Amino acid sequence: MKILFAIQGTGNGHLSRARDVYPELCTYGSVDVLISGIQADVTVSFPVKYRLYGMSFIFGKKGGVSFWRTLRSVNLFQLLRDVYRIPVEDYDLVVNDFEPVTAWACKLRKVPCVGLSHQSAVLHPAAPRPQKGDWLGAWVLRYYAPVNTAFGFHFAAYGTHVFTPVIRREVRALRPEKGRHYTVYLPAYDDKFLVDYLSRFPQVQWQVFSRHSKQSYAAANVTIHPIDNVAFLNSMAMAAGVLCGAGFEGPAEALFLGKKLMVVPMHLQYEQQCNAAALQSLGVPVVPHLDQEHYDLIAAWIGEGTVVMVNFPDCTAEVVAIMMQTVSRSSSPGYFSASGIAGAVREF
Repeated sequence: MKILFAIQGTGNGHLSRARDVYPELCTYGSVDVLISGIQADVTVSFPVKYRLYGMSFIFGKKGGVSFWRTLRSVNLFQLLRDVYRIPVEDYDLVVNDFEPVTAWACKLRKVPCVGLSHQSAVLHPAAPRPQKGDWLGAWVLRYYAPVNTAFGFHFAAYGTHVFTPVIRREVRALRPEKGRHYTVYLPAYDDKFLVDYLSRFPQVQWQVFSRHSKQSYAAANVTIHPIDNVAFLNSMAMAAGVLCGAGFEGPAEALFLGKKLMVVPMHLQYEQQCNAAALQSLGVPVVPHLDQEHYDLIAAWIGEGTVVMVNFPDCTAEVVAIMMQTVSRSSSPGYFSASGIAGAVREF
């Protein structure tokens, strides 16, 4: 079987998860990898056949997505050219982790495309939602990378074809201890802002991992480090707590390591608002903004916050097996018709 594994390159979570998903896919056939996007800080160890510019959400420096920088970054001509040039019809199966080029190439050419992503789980009707709706964000989440059928990962197994997070092997191999520092990953905030804000909590040593800095430096009780996977994991494993955005993989790994966690969801990012709602339902404190109004909440978390217990078993092989079995059983010609799709994704 020839498989195309298409991965979103915005943020680090998709590529981190792919490190464990890729070898499982390889047990079912020959796998080519496609990565699109320009906002990832991590690398992968497996070969990548296609690297595309894609369509990325650009992080700002004030806590959210930069709407105008995102619009300016879109190269519509390049995107359409890639959609029409990528040879999705040459593959027996396209597995898509929220990657728009292959998703739309498959949709336009009526080629089967299977979603295997966190976003698929966020779209499940049983998954938590923020109290304040966001019709535009929900629309983008649904149509950014459309698929025929979907399998998803979330903080809890909310329904059929929704599974607990993929915790990569290198995280499972860590031996966490409770240290005295706090690990921070808030890529949508400027380093200077974080230093000014976090230094208001002098009782804490903060280790900030930044996509805006190329070298390490210290200011007051805050140290800034460039993104480095090994250094970040070691910092998190030995931390007293983790303060990060409401992405998926980062909070999931912090919870798996038994760390006290607080999240700050990015503005104008509906998926992170949904993640924050899910984490809050588990007992994880959520701060909507880093500002004076929420100073007491953060101080209370530092002094009295507790660890939320979770159970994230190693089920990556099982999830891929279920996906492959489902696709195999449903590979009749009518499966990817409108009625077949509706039946396959009725839970979504």
